[in-house]
Amino acid sequence: MSDKNSVNGAEIMEKYEKESRTRTFPNRFLNRAVYVLCLAFTVYHLAYASGIRLLQMVNIKHHAIHVGLILVLGFTLYPAFGKSSRKKVVWYDWFFIALCAVMPIYVFVRYPAFISTGFSGDAIDIVMGTLLILLVMECSRRISGPALTILSALFLVYALMGRSFPGIFRHRGYTWHRVVTYLTTDIYGIYGTSIKVSATYIVLFIIFGDVMNKCGMGQFFNDIANALAGHTKGGPAKVAVLASGFLGSINGSAVANVVTTGTFTIPLMKKTGYSKEFAGAVEATASVGGQLLPPIMGAAAFVMAETLGVKYGVIIRAAVLPALIYYLGIILQVQMRADKDGLQGLPKSQMPKVRDVMKERGHLLIPIVFLLYMLIFSGKTVIFSAFWTIMATIAVAQLRPVSRMGLKDIGDAFVSGAKSTVSVAIACACVGIIVGVCGQTGFALNVAHAIISIGQHAIPGSAAASLFLTLLFTMVTCMILGMGLPSIPSYLITATIAAPALVELGQAEIAAHMFCFYFAMFANLTPPVALAAFAAAGLSGGSPMKTGWQSVKLALAGFIVPFMFVYNPQLLLEDVTVAGGLQVVATSCVGVLLIAAAVEGYLKGRLNVAMRLVAAIGALLLIDGGGKTDLLGILCLAVVIGVQMMKVRMVPADNAV
Repeated sequence: MSDKNSVNGAEIMEKYEKESRTRTFPNRFLNRAVYVLCLAFTVYHLAYASGIRLLQMVNIKHHAIHVGLILVLGFTLYPAFGKSSRKKVVWYDWFFIALCAVMPIYVFVRYPAFISTGFSGDAIDIVMGTLLILLVMECSRRISGPALTILSALFLVYALMGRSFPGIFRHRGYTWHRVVTYLTTDIYGIYGTSIKVSATYIVLFIIFGDVMNKCGMGQFFNDIANALAGHTKGGPAKVAVLASGFLGSINGSAVANVVTTGTFTIPLMKKTGYSKEFAGAVEATASVGGQLLPPIMGAAAFVMAETLGVKYGVIIRAAVLPALIYYLGIILQVQMRADKDGLQGLPKSQMPKVRDVMKERGHLLIPIVFLLYMLIFSGKTVIFSAFWTIMATIAVAQLRPVSRMGLKDIGDAFVSGAKSTVSVAIACACVGIIVGVCGQTGFALNVAHAIISIGQHAIPGSAAASLFLTLLFTMVTCMILGMGLPSIPSYLITATIAAPALVELGQAEIAAHMFCFYFAMFANLTPPVALAAFAAAGLSGGSPMKTGWQSVKLALAGFIVPFMFVYNPQLLLEDVTVAGGLQVVATSCVGVLLIAAAVEGYLKGRLNVAMRLVAAIGALLLIDGGGKTDLLGILCLAVVIGVQMMKVRMVPADNAV
């Protein structure tokens, strides 16, 4: 990567990912102190995951240490305002840091009292709990922006003033004492599920991702994608899809993924003839899709497993086919655009060879295989598996000079992992306020009933129409809640508020949660708040809004896939036979092909409006897994192909395109 591209990438990250705007300290002592603190943060979490008996403790104590450390790092690394100094820690931040450091100590000291009083809380608990809530909200505002902080504040108001709300949203109302006690002295609020997944799963897989990046996994993904697809028609766009998918499945940040791979792929796409907006959209949609793709899914797979109380392997099995279909949709549109516009790939002589890439860095796949073995076949816990995968990565990296890491490299990766964790972890802590209020007031069930009620009353007496409208309302709810938030907090909020509606209508829990997860992720692509698309536009020089809408077109298969697995759970490989699995794969691929043809207006030649409409109808028919609708969908494909073949025969050979 050139220096120019590196600077540009850093600028894009800071512009569209607020979490990247950290302080850098010219003061050597302060810089060293932050380094040591980040290193201690990582070492503590690795030691805890390793099962050292000395560090085993009740959940609330571990969660309190985690929250205390991320708050200290948050107020150290992030200034209060955009124009504040980013080279020193101001006096009031030192005050906040001291308060944050006291919080875990307070939990350790007061824990016996929490137990003896049944977590009822006394005056000092209310004071300290109030301070904790304010610190979490302020730190979240600095790191992630105002959206999550405002949302959590509104939920606090809702908890206090429930008697003033109309209709089904009315509740008994709670005193500040009850609210603070619930949110801060037990494992239902800030120290609840969202921080549990942050303190156990998320932190470890972020560290794993940073260790993998440090030893050259990002370069390996880029090289292997170039070797496989760089020379094919529209090659640079396919390279962007493959490289971003590989990397995104591990690093979990759509914007970071756009900047990491887009710095290479977007200029190449533009060079081969793709428009600025299309090049940016390809990178954005592929980067967002990485969070849907196993094995790690940006750590969301582990969050979902914890929320549903199922094994990790169940989530992987359910996620793999929808994710591959999503990427198939992007690849097909890229191919059709290349065919339609006559775009070629890069010279094969300039592309690396698969054999050479595998020989140089192929050993870096060993930790991923090891991780899958540990999680799916070994029977070990996710935490234990993640710890040993990190250790295995460090060991495997030493096998070849190109990936070998010294102690400083390992330390730098650990420090980078700690810094990367802060933004997600503090968002999870703030989400804990929202989730806690939902649990205390019953808000989530009320929203579920409201969504279902709207769907039922819109078209009375039609169960199928009611389900479809409920899905639409759930989709809109998820995308609004997911605007501008990191992926995991987005999923946690939407799963808490919107998923119960689908479960109440008889849908499987895993399908409901996966549906919410998909649309929470797609908020990164959909204007007016489309951070991944806007970041890609910053690299391509295209219009941010046009790039966002082009991203929606490219991701259209992804918008339809969640409806497909709700209507046809076999797509999630739930209770499916081999024959049934093959059938659902085949019909899904046909559906995605028709979507791509309808969007691009091309299938073995340009499609007129009528044929694009037939293709779109066929794709919609294939959403339902019924035999009749599948046959009608395939018939639509046959009609489109038949008409195209007739056009080719009617064009004289010397005029054929």
